[in-house]
Amino acid sequence: MNEEFSVTEKTRVKRIPKRAVYDRETINKILDEAFICHVGFVAENQPYVIPTAFARIVDRLVIHGSAASRMMRSLSKEIDVCVTVTLIDGLVLARSAFHHSMNYRSVVVFGKANIIEDEGEKYEALKAFTEHIVADRWAEVRPPSANELNATTVLSLELTEASAKIRTGNPVDDEEDYALDVWAGVLPLNLTTGKPISDDRLKNGIPIPQNILNYSRKK
Repeated sequence: MNEEFSVTEKTRVKRIPKRAVYDRETINKILDEAFICHVGFVAENQPYVIPTAFARIVDRLVIHGSAASRMMRSLSKEIDVCVTVTLIDGLVLARSAFHHSMNYRSVVVFGKANIIEDEGEKYEALKAFTEHIVADRWAEVRPPSANELNATTVLSLELTEASAKIRTGNPVDDEEDYALDVWAGVLPLNLTTGKPISDDRLKNGIPIPQNILNYSRKK
């Protein structure tokens, strides 16, 4: 597998190209840390952008949903799709309003999705969704029933056309603004967990698993 994605007309970053990243390992790390992707597609001449959960399995993304949903029915026809993922790492506070920004890591993926028909492959994809949310969770829970599998559509999108864009560091002000008496810098943002809250109907004596108590989103 190539260490970098080939740059295409779709994936080439044109606005501030120095922030572009085509390295496969970097892109995979961003995908593995994120929870939500936004899926863009056109159905019946109407554009849609739908947020949804996803997971990465080696060199493809998998998404799932109700077999009756418009997104799943539309993507099942192997139409063009654009999937985006964004992580916000900090607020970049400049001396001028114009130069305020954010530090971020984002990925854009283009392609066509395919239905996963094979039951075993579909089962593994659903396992990947669960493990993407919480590592080692699959072994703790009831697996999907046959009826649940039948009611769920799982789509696969090959990671062949993708790029990332990353901003890090300080604000960049106009040279004359550095003399202003205005605080400037970066306010870091991190996704953190709170104390686990047990379900009201949880049976007595069931402890909170260590993978929940020690949860971290960093991969």
